Amino acid sequence: MRTLAVVAVVLWLSSCATPGGSDSRDQVAAATDAWAAAFNSNQPARVTALYDADAVLWGTTSKTIATTPAAIADYFKVITRFPELRVRFGDQNIRVHGDIAINTGYYTFAGPKAELPARYTLVFRRREGKWLIVEHHSSRVP
Repeated sequence: MRTLAVVAVVLWLSSCATPGGSDSRDQVAAATDAWAAAFNSNQPARVTALYDADAVLWGTTSKTIATTPAAIADYFKVITRFPELRVRFGDQNIRVHGDIAINTGYYTFAGPKAELPARYTLVFRRREGKWLIVEHHSSRVP
């Protein structure tokens, strides 16, 4: 009976540590929160540091897609012109598939005079234990 209990505990613990488990979803949620904190810090370098070297960004207000680290950095330079601009996330739908995770939902960009509700998809890849953004698409809510 004791052996059966030990086996049950080991199986339960191993299921908690699976790559697609709730721990991974929590890590992706934390990576998303880190993106919001970086954006709200008004420091473009903090934001761009969360993107993988081969990431692609289709920004909310961009007419072109950013396909290089330099282009992504250039896109986020605009936040320095709006020091009171903040982002807050609404519902998030996080799915983890091994070392790839997708977070889809909505967020709102807000300043002192206006708000811009937008929808997003963030695709993360886990590299060396860290979740980095490899794909970011954002568009205004119609």
